[in-house]
Amino acid sequence: MLTLPTDPKLNLGNFKVKDMRILGIETSCDETGIAVYDELHGLMGHEIYSQIELHREYGGVVPELASRDHVHKTLPLINKTLVSAGIEKSSITGIAYTAGPGLMGALLSGASIGRSLAWSLGIPCTPIHHMEGHLLAPMIDDENISFPFLALLVSGGHTQLIAAHKLGEYELLGESIDDAIGEAFDKTAKMLGLPYPGGPEVAKLAEQGIANTYKFPRPMTDRPGLDFSYSGLKTFAINTFNATEKSEQDKANIALAFQTAAVDTLFIKCKRALKQTKLNQLVVAGGVSANQYLREKLGTLKQELSTNVHYPSKEYCTDNGAMIAYTGYLRLKHEHQQSLSFSTKARWPLTELHPPM
Repeated sequence: MLTLPTDPKLNLGNFKVKDMRILGIETSCDETGIAVYDELHGLMGHEIYSQIELHREYGGVVPELASRDHVHKTLPLINKTLVSAGIEKSSITGIAYTAGPGLMGALLSGASIGRSLAWSLGIPCTPIHHMEGHLLAPMIDDENISFPFLALLVSGGHTQLIAAHKLGEYELLGESIDDAIGEAFDKTAKMLGLPYPGGPEVAKLAEQGIANTYKFPRPMTDRPGLDFSYSGLKTFAINTFNATEKSEQDKANIALAFQTAAVDTLFIKCKRALKQTKLNQLVVAGGVSANQYLREKLGTLKQELSTNVHYPSKEYCTDNGAMIAYTGYLRLKHEHQQSLSFSTKARWPLTELHPPM
């Protein structure tokens, strides 16, 4: 835990501002995301710097490189965001930063900058759970979402079904017991010789595949429960690929079969969870929520179960500062942060959160 020096002029005890303007800082992994969310005007500006090219040659994220890059990019990106929003730093009334889960060094980069800036400006600052940010991201520009709802979180190392009862009150219904779907996409892409990150590349290659060439399993759908498993599906794809001549068409056919099986598994479990909870809203968030086949498949739930399905705009599917700024706005609207000390968590279950006080 790190602690900033106290300042007797800094009063965080009863912070209330009629028109809130929150700066959001996201540095959990390999994207530096900065945004400003205003209570009256909504999202005023957001910027993202992606480290994909930095990590691509390694086939995945290198934590030390990610941390160093956040240190170099965060402050310049904050300044760029403020300029694009047409506002001064002094007009910010609160700061929100990602405190976990994620890479510890990367998280500390954003947390220390966010806390220091808040202390220098004499404004409150709040830690945000990365996955709560994803879960609430569709609300940024969709006013038709209201609690309670079912959430499918498919981001990075997470594949989870959550019953969102209200802000900060989340019930875990099911999760992956091994590889998350995003990890399985990345590993399958690497096997097929596709660049990192693998999800968009597999989806693109699948467009050239011939349907029904291969029949892949739908893991854990033949038993009760809402947990997921993608390790076996990934292995099935590898074994199938090794048994082919490894032509470009073989690769496309496997990409299509893998994507279809992976998404069908999500669909089956979502449908099961909706029936079990009797909820009529499904929120899908995280990087995999941008997958077009997933959106088409889940779109059929409208007719089947009278379920409204909501997604974030595609620019908010991957890690971004907008979701952190918006979540920070919701939390700072109802609670205050009194301590200037802070800590980050590499692992942080969403169910450990609490509603705003």
